[in-house]
Order: sequence, then structure tokens, then C-alpha cells
Amino acid sequence: MEASPVRNRLLLVAAALLFSTGGAAIKAATLTSWQVAGFRSAVAALALLAGVPAARRGWSWRMLPVAAAYAATLVMFVLATRLTTAANAIFLQSTAPLYVLLLAPWLLRETVRRRDLFYVIVVAAGMALFFLGTEQARVTAPDPSRGNLIAAASGLAWALTVTGLRWLGRSGEGNSAMATVAAGNLIAFLVALPMAVPVTAAAGGANLLVILYLGVVQIGLAYVCVTRAIRHVPAFEATTILLLEPVMNPIWAWLVHGEKPGPWAVAGGAIILSATLVNTLALEQKHAAVGRRALP
Repeated sequence: MEASPVRNRLLLVAAALLFSTGGAAIKAATLTSWQVAGFRSAVAALALLAGVPAARRGWSWRMLPVAAAYAATLVMFVLATRLTTAANAIFLQSTAPLYVLLLAPWLLRETVRRRDLFYVIVVAAGMALFFLGTEQARVTAPDPSRGNLIAAASGLAWALTVTGLRWLGRSGEGNSAMATVAAGNLIAFLVALPMAVPVTAAAGGANLLVILYLGVVQIGLAYVCVTRAIRHVPAFEATTILLLEPVMNPIWAWLVHGEKPGPWAVAGGAIILSATLVNTLALEQKHAAVGRRALP
């Protein structure tokens, strides 16, 4: 039976909304940053391996560097979110396409087009705005400057992850994406574990609920929604829908914690997301034009 177009788009919306709750949930825990990062990934790995058959297939040594890059993304996003605002953390991670374009010629032998260079300049300008203004420390963002740097690094790690997944696809291992996600969460747990112990009994049940939510729902269930829907939704639509994540992430943080991003961050985030949307639309139009010319 043919998959329902509406159902698949709703699954992507659900995935984006679940991903977007990460910032608010991470800030809700009273555990240390390393504890949140490690235990979140441990729960996510167990949930994926237990509930998603694709996560148990396609394991190979070739996917380890990609899984390591994803693990770095996971850990640094948590560290950044605990140090700076949720908006800054997600917007700076959203600069990943900038790094993908810069890395592609060396890692994938892909040519950078003139239009891509314009996109790089615009995104770099948006990224620079995060470091122009001086944000005051607050309870939910005690060290914005350091958090911004870690968030920018998480964008690079995510770019390496995306590039690595593309490389695996070209190598005939394109079906190992979920296995790579599971392995990345396992690596993130093992890396964070030495800094995460000891865990005192005072951690409490509330922290346990937050960790379970982050691992099972915010990561595990969200990836299930993505993998079930992504093959049935055109690339431009899927990319546009998933942009709900960086849009909603700071909104949840504001609703739950009263955290408001600074004006420079809002401006920089708007530039980054707008440039990504425009660049994706241009690519979609180009692919459509190529397809029309190929028709008999």
C-alpha cells in the first residue's frame, strides 16, 4: 500500500518538534553537562538498538569515524546548550552546511559552485553576529562566549557527520545510517562516562525522567519518525519541514525557562536559516530543471 503523503509530512513535523525540545530539556536537568550528555546517549543507543531493527544492521569498521563525528556533535551540543542560550546553540550548529561546502572538495571530490560561495559568505556573516555582541551571563546560560565556541564546533562535527554519511552511501553502505546513529550514541556515552561519575543519590527522579525523555523520545522516537518518512518526501520539503527544529528550539527554552536570546543572536539565526532555505530552494529548482531537460 502506498504511503500517505500527509502522514509522512506529519511524521517529519513530529520529528522536528521532538528534536527542538532538546534545548529546554537539557537545561531542565540539574545533572552536570557530562552526565546529561553521557546518559542521554546511553538511553538513546539502547532505545534505538532495541526498537529499530535497522540500527542493528549494517555495522562495519568504515562507519566508526562517522559515528565518532556524530558522537562529538551530541556531546558538544549538550555542553554548548548548558553554557549559552538554546538559540545560540542550535543556530550555530545550523551552520553545518557551511562546513559541508568547504569540506566537500577535499573529502568527497565535489565541486563548489559560484552560488555556493555566496551562500558561504552569507552564512559566515550570520555566524559572525553571534560573536559581535556581548551577552550577559544568566542562570540558564552561565558562559555564553565559551558556549558559542563549542556550539560552532558542534556545527563542524555535524558537517563531518553529514559528509561521512554521504561517503558511506557512495561506498555502498547507505543503509547503515541508523546503525551509525546508534554507534555514535554509544561512543558519546563512553567518552562522557569518565567525567559523568560519580552520580549521587541526590540526582533524583526528575533528572531520571529528563534523561529518559531525551534518550527515548527526543532522539530515539524522533529518528524513527525521520527514517520512516524521509524517503517519501521530496528533499526540499523535508529540509524545509526540519527547519522547524532551530525555529522552535529557542521558543521552548523561552516558554519553559524564560530564556530570551540576544538581538545579535536573533539576527544571526535569521540570516543562517534564511540562507539555508534559499540555497535549498535553488538546488531544488536546479534539479527540477535538469529533470525536465532529461525528459524525452
